[in-house]
Amino acid sequence: MNWFANSGILDTKTGLLGDSVKMWLKWWEKISGNSCKVHHHYYQYLGSKRVPKAWWRKLLITWVLGWTMVSLWIFWYMSFQATEKRKETLASMCDERARMLQDQFNVSMNHIQAMSIMISTFHHGKNPSAIDQRTFARYTERTAFERPLTSGVAYAVRVLHSEREQFEKQQGWTIKSMDALEQNPVHEDDYTPEALEPSPIQEEEYAPVIFAQDTIAHVEDRENVLRARKLGKGVLTAPFRLVKSNRLGVILTFAVYKMDLPSNATPNERIQATDGYLGGVFDIESLVEKLLQQLASKQTILVNVYDTTNHSHPISMYGSSVSEDGLRHVSTLNFGDPLRKHEMHCRFNKKPPWPWLAITTSFGILVIALLVGYIFHATVNRIAKVEDDCHKMMELKKRAEAADVAKSQFLATVSHEIRTPMNGVLGMLDMLMDTDLDVTQQDYVRTAQASGKALVSLINEVLDQAKIESGRLELEAVRFDLRAILDDVLSLFSGKSQEKGVELAVYISDRVPEMLIGDPGRFRQIITNLMGNSIKFTEKGHIFVTVHLVEEVIGSIEVEAESSSKNTLSGFPVADRCCSWEGFKTLSQEGSPCPLSLSFSDPINVIVSVEDTGVGIPNEAQSRVFTPFMQVGPSISRTHGGTGIGLSISKCLVGLMNGEIGFVSIPKIRLYFTFTAVFNNGCSN
Repeated sequence: MNWFANSGILDTKTGLLGDSVKMWLKWWEKISGNSCKVHHHYYQYLGSKRVPKAWWRKLLITWVLGWTMVSLWIFWYMSFQATEKRKETLASMCDERARMLQDQFNVSMNHIQAMSIMISTFHHGKNPSAIDQRTFARYTERTAFERPLTSGVAYAVRVLHSEREQFEKQQGWTIKSMDALEQNPVHEDDYTPEALEPSPIQEEEYAPVIFAQDTIAHVEDRENVLRARKLGKGVLTAPFRLVKSNRLGVILTFAVYKMDLPSNATPNERIQATDGYLGGVFDIESLVEKLLQQLASKQTILVNVYDTTNHSHPISMYGSSVSEDGLRHVSTLNFGDPLRKHEMHCRFNKKPPWPWLAITTSFGILVIALLVGYIFHATVNRIAKVEDDCHKMMELKKRAEAADVAKSQFLATVSHEIRTPMNGVLGMLDMLMDTDLDVTQQDYVRTAQASGKALVSLINEVLDQAKIESGRLELEAVRFDLRAILDDVLSLFSGKSQEKGVELAVYISDRVPEMLIGDPGRFRQIITNLMGNSIKFTEKGHIFVTVHLVEEVIGSIEVEAESSSKNTLSGFPVADRCCSWEGFKTLSQEGSPCPLSLSFSDPINVIVSVEDTGVGIPNEAQSRVFTPFMQVGPSISRTHGGTGIGLSISKCLVGLMNGEIGFVSIPKIRLYFTFTAVFNNGCSN
């Protein structure tokens, strides 16, 4: 505000400011105005409930979608882990079978190679030969257990064309064509030499079988023979069907060399040193079947063995291609022939089971997330509902308070308006009593006067209650004589006490100052209410009012506790008055009492007790003694009159005087109403 005021002053001084300063001031005012508008709309928008609800809905939807994605990711991850574990299991089982198959094949291959060395030693290395067909057949039959994978073994000798005629004379039979039975080994029962064609004359060399196991009579493979003698290693044929068993098999061929062949011989030297060829027939299907039977988990996976020398057209050597599971593992087989490639393909026999762990885990996490979201949603809705209810309650509270204020104002106004004409009525009744009236008329006037006074008293009490409820009741601070007030109250009730025959007395301690500063009218009202109740409910005995300083009472509590119930004014028994101030905070401190208000420079803390020997208060009604418009019983108002708000007003007035009020009552023995009040010392010395 000062800035704009100064700007206005500067604007008036055109000689001091230039056009640039004026433009800057206009620009600043424009920005300030727009900023105020923005802030106004911002706070108005944020203050509405639409923003939190809209943002909460977005947050809830984001929460649900986010956890849905998380649960799907968990399901995918756990399924992926299960699949990987399944792959590892399949790879382990497949590699184990491939290794076992390869090891067993190597054992048989080593035995065949050893047999080739034996033939080279005992057939070609001795003259005459130590091996014939019968010896070879018996030996191979008895050592067949060392070659469990072979179905037969045969030895073919190398015969050159120039040696053919001499060989045929020695053997007594003609060399037949190698092409006729190429890649077709024949069992002994099916072998008929008469059906074979003689070998062509133009061939350079021949490989007729001279030794054979009884289970096989003829086996020849030109390509096998030529590769074996050139490489000096065992070579395999492509898979083919065996004639009798119709199973797939292969031929493993080893070349038999002369004894003086060096280890680092060249291929030509090996060809020149070749004496013959030893071949063994392997039944691949039987081989794999025997291998799988040795394993307990034979039915768990399906095994296929392929010759993959030609990758575009692999040859199936064992197994079926039917499987319900698409998972596959390939293990490489090495049978010793570098030119032939073999593989073992493994698959599970059944489809993988449902990933129940992944399903239940992801579903459980999603359910928990949804429950948490629902709990938050319900909580937010509950909080919103509570806030709405709180706002409604605040509105209702404001309305109730407004109605209460209106009621209090109405009571105050009506009470004041009724009290004004009632004072006139009472004044006219007093004047009427001074006129000449007969006895009946005087009785009527006294009754009307008593009723009017009771009505004025009731109006005053209702007005005081309305002021108390509205918080507008205030106390005066004037000098007054406490003894004079008690004397007036005593004289007020003396006539009634004489009619009942009840002793009435007041005792004021000498330590109480003669003049006090406070509200004498309200103090008189408290004493009047208490003594009025005592007069009303006491039919015999006494009413005794005592006034002491709190310091005196604290010093004489023990003495009074022993003698107060015995030495009374009228001799009637009373209860222990100490019980009436047991809950007073002022009397609960040891030593000198502490005033309840710090507004007094020289506080005088007095304690007033009103003792009577009336009917007392029943135990069940003692809790509602100070409740406005509540009385001991429904018959009290009919018998003794009253509204039941005198004690309530007295308690409020005592509280305004920084004091406390209490009572103790035994049925049929009515004792003390005791209260404390704090005043200022009104004496000069």
